[in-house]
Amino acid sequence: MITLSHLTRKFNENIAVDNLCLEIPKGAMFGFLGANGAGKTTTLKMLMGLLQPTSGTAIIDGLDVASNPTAIKAKVGYLPDEVFLYDYLTGRQFLNFVADVYCVDSSTREQKINDLLESFGLKDAAEEYTANYSFGMKKKLALASIVVHNPSLLILDEPFNGLDPQATRDFKEMLKKMSKEGTTIIFSSHVLEVVEKLVTHIAIINKGKLQVCDSIDNIIGKYESLEKAFFSFT
Repeated sequence: MITLSHLTRKFNENIAVDNLCLEIPKGAMFGFLGANGAGKTTTLKMLMGLLQPTSGTAIIDGLDVASNPTAIKAKVGYLPDEVFLYDYLTGRQFLNFVADVYCVDSSTREQKINDLLESFGLKDAAEEYTANYSFGMKKKLALASIVVHNPSLLILDEPFNGLDPQATRDFKEMLKKMSKEGTTIIFSSHVLEVVEKLVTHIAIINKGKLQVCDSIDNIIGKYESLEKAFFSFT
């Protein structure tokens, strides 16, 4: 599904991502871990075509991201580390706006949006302007918006930050269901306990360099816990 070959990104003389090579199979729940400043967000932005690599390539579903940014975006649901909404659209209007962008079928759209509002606990706030939403509500609406078009790949930067326990549990269950149905999911997180219970594969990056990439079972078998593995590399 995804192949990164010698992916490198420099900011002036600073190397944020250094010769990154890894493969992510279709349907994987892939945890991308590292300390602050390790290069996680930069890598995810290159996968989305929001940053151009200094060198190397990122291939998604057979397409070079740098050469096919529009086609890639149609396949992907992306949640950045800082969510952006339109303050003077209601929650429902915002989801309809995103559905318009992705040309979601009008015959299934209303039910899809209603289901998402229900799943994320936003049904009662659906007609409120998003300017009046709490941070957690905005995060939940952003999460709902990235799956409205049934993407084949999700790229999530710290998706659980700001979510209450109920929303965290519900979103984890949604991710598990999507993964079982074939959606590939990549996410960064600092909550190692959540990652360990959720992912099928792990990559740990430190100062822009890949330290390890393996299945979670192999990582746990070798290091006893994800926490021990993480600190041994970072």
